[in-house]
Amino acid sequence: MTPIPKRLLAVLLAGSLFAAACGGDEGTAEPADTPTTVAPTDATSDGTADDTTTTAAPADDTGDEMAGDIVPAVDDGASTLRAGLTSLLQEHLYLTAIALETAVDAGGDLEDPATAAAVATLDENSVALADAVGSIAGAENGEAFLGLWREHIGFFVDYMLGKATGDDARVEQARIDLEGYKEASAAFFEEITGGAVTADQVKAALAPHTVTTFAAIDALVAGDADTFTLVREAGQVMPDIAAALSGAIVAALPDQFPGDTESTPAATRALLTHLLQEHVYLAGIALEQAVEAGGDLENPAVVAAVEALDDNSVALADTVGSVAGAENGEAFLGLWREHIGFFVDYTLGKATGDDARAEQARTDLDGYKQAAGAFFEEITGGELRAEDLIASLDGHTSTVIAAIDALVAGDPSAFTKLRIAAQHMPGSAAALARAIVAATS
Repeated sequence: MTPIPKRLLAVLLAGSLFAAACGGDEGTAEPADTPTTVAPTDATSDGTADDTTTTAAPADDTGDEMAGDIVPAVDDGASTLRAGLTSLLQEHLYLTAIALETAVDAGGDLEDPATAAAVATLDENSVALADAVGSIAGAENGEAFLGLWREHIGFFVDYMLGKATGDDARVEQARIDLEGYKEASAAFFEEITGGAVTADQVKAALAPHTVTTFAAIDALVAGDADTFTLVREAGQVMPDIAAALSGAIVAALPDQFPGDTESTPAATRALLTHLLQEHVYLAGIALEQAVEAGGDLENPAVVAAVEALDDNSVALADTVGSVAGAENGEAFLGLWREHIGFFVDYTLGKATGDDARAEQARTDLDGYKQAAGAFFEEITGGELRAEDLIASLDGHTSTVIAAIDALVAGDPSAFTKLRIAAQHMPGSAAALARAIVAATS
């Protein structure tokens, strides 16, 4: 492996990165059900996830269809870096959860087409993460990271399968292998930082992450509805990791990544992207649970998944309210919940062969787009035009419907299509952030 400057990696990883990744002293991540307001220092983070922009490199513009007058600080290198890293890390968390849940549904058959497809989609994210590491630390280190990253995912799969089949020996071996992964990962980061970050620091930081992941897997295998809450809580940690990581990179390489990751525009873009991307993944999980339950919305697993999704809706509404006032936050929440209901109607219509219900859902979604366009044009004082938002919402609707169609049909492409739908959201969030920053500046 090729060492890179101590200053970069020491700042990158020492304390902030690994501490942020692993939560509290007891090894459980602190939940973040209530989002912070859009403010320079309090906002959480998130980012872009297009396969063409997932490496840790600055971008001049997002190219989003909603973009009007660009506020430079929203689109500068620092803001784009923070957004991109958060999207990748959050995506990893949700795609891992979906892959594990699919494997459990298949009775542990890793050759099952749906499981293989879910794992392949997860691996696309792993490659993107490795590319991001390689763009900062060099291609050789990116490849080394990819090997370690894939290995640790495999060990969690082994743990899950051991739990699902009652194979205690396999469970114990997975625990041992993950300990080995921590040793190897610790050595990796110590070497590429030239000892600026010690192996012991890395191992200590990784320990709580393992504990919380085991807890989520245990709940999944047991059919515990808390699984969805545990997954979302794990997801809440990812923006903090990206904020720490991007801030360290910008501090070390200010010429390559101009701007400030903690600026109001950067934090606004990050928070909105985190919440919007989370929405798509939680919606996908909830809809999958509904299909699996034969459309029974009273099924405990469906109810739990929908509740986790609604936690995200409330968080989004609180964020809107923090900028536009509580009354507008409540108005947004009504609109947002309504549009989720229309997607549920579409899903149930397709699943039951009720073409009229599916068509009505499409009509209702068109009405939602008009209402949402008018709403955001008003609260941004015209900075975000209704027609521009409607155009973006067309993309959101079409990608989510494509994922639903594949899901209902049992088509393994559903996982890739869900990822595509989620990757649409960071661009929309960037454009919305531009409008909000312009309207409030």
